[in-house]
Amino acid sequence: MKYRCDFEATEWTVPMVGVRHKVFPFDGRRLRLVEYSSDFEPHWCERGHAGQILEGRFQIEFDDVTEIFSPGDGIAIPDGPEHRHRATVLSGIVRALFVEDA
Repeated sequence: MKYRCDFEATEWTVPMVGVRHKVFPFDGRRLRLVEYSSDFEPHWCERGHAGQILEGRFQIEFDDVTEIFSPGDGIAIPDGPEHRHRATVLSGIVRALFVEDA
């Protein structure tokens, strides 16, 4: 079993335009290092996210509020349509680290 996530040795994959990520699966979850570029197209998402912004600035719009996230800010968005959100990259690049269910 590996206890250290070696992101340097992990290849980037591109799940959609403007997003690339490195994924480290463990114990039914995954640690995901994500990089969003200015090419990222905002879209409504209902999946939950828990993590931290490492670099750059994100604007995340919810049905009732819009928040700005900057380096060091934590993100804790529950799953479900009542927590739907869409993000916009405010800087050239946003890097975030998320812990997610696999």
